[in-house]
Amino acid sequence: MPTVIDQAVQARLIASSPQSRSVPAQLRYRRADPFAVRIAFPPAASLDGAEVEWAFARELLAGGLLSPSGGGDVRVWPCGPERTVLEFHAPEGVAMVQIDTAELRGFLARSYALVPVGGEAGCLDVDGGVEALLRQL
Repeated sequence: MPTVIDQAVQARLIASSPQSRSVPAQLRYRRADPFAVRIAFPPAASLDGAEVEWAFARELLAGGLLSPSGGGDVRVWPCGPERTVLEFHAPEGVAMVQIDTAELRGFLARSYALVPVGGEAGCLDVDGGVEALLRQL
């Protein structure tokens, strides 16, 4: 069984100008970090030309498919029956993208097959984490 799920998606970058544009993005879920999902955007999608990656709760993504969720740096909400908006807040500004809801549901279903809801704590390597921290001291 895999320990990482990667899924390429097309995100529509919502811009303040009249033109929005599609950018590729990569969703990732790792058994070793079972509470989080990550989304990475290529350098062409960022203001400074560097790849951008966001990590946020899998539960936030799941909740945002049904109703507005989040209140911190990442917010997620449905935009009609076929699209979901992800909004990212950073000191440099706010970025919003729309992603096909069916793709997000498929990604979440694969993550649940890997680590069921409620089974996340069983995947954490607490001893290994403490050991790594002690080595850094």
